[in-house]
Amino acid sequence: MFLLSRNTVDFPDPALADEDGILAVGGDLTPVRLLTAYSLGIFPWYNEDSPILWWHPDPRCVLFLNEFHLPKSLKKVINAGTFELRIDTAFEAVIKSCANSFRPNQEGTWLTQEMQQAYLHLHKLGFAHSIESWQNNKLCGGVYGVALGNIFFGESMFYKEPNASKIAFYGLVTLLKKLNFRLLDCQQRSENVLRFGAREISRQAFMQELSKNMLEETLRGNWTIYRDSCTIVS
Repeated sequence: MFLLSRNTVDFPDPALADEDGILAVGGDLTPVRLLTAYSLGIFPWYNEDSPILWWHPDPRCVLFLNEFHLPKSLKKVINAGTFELRIDTAFEAVIKSCANSFRPNQEGTWLTQEMQQAYLHLHKLGFAHSIESWQNNKLCGGVYGVALGNIFFGESMFYKEPNASKIAFYGLVTLLKKLNFRLLDCQQRSENVLRFGAREISRQAFMQELSKNMLEETLRGNWTIYRDSCTIVS
């Protein structure tokens, strides 16, 4: 494990991560460091009582957008028309809801106040985005992450009503497809994303995808203007 200095934003070779996927410790959460990390497929994840930990797991769980699978059960929810999708209208509320969501076998939250402020800063700079599920004009689910090149790095999602986070995930995929993104990074394996067609690939394969898709210009700014691109359709 490598100790990062606050005087530089350089990271070690991701191949040097340990068997758990931990690559480095320390540093800070400034925008330049976070963007440097994501461009290398590295992301922060740590608890309130620990230093900043930087991860690069192998294998990596990703969703190639052309492999997206819409479960039949979710298609019924979409057809019912009970949810409205919005983009970048409640980013701070989404990340706070993610931080406060109950997670089985997890005490506390990895979304510390420091983390929340760091991603809010990235949102204001036009790199971090939220896709939100609304019902009766109330926020009831959402997902947020970071966009770089043709890759969207998914971070977390929450729900307050059944299927609300799944609808937001569906809306995110629909939007990314229309914006010509190629890959949605899910970071680590979960049944929730596998049912949508996500799969694990090796670190080497993931780095190859990074090298190709980081060459594309990042679509910065507030994505509210693309709301019609993630309209719920079956």
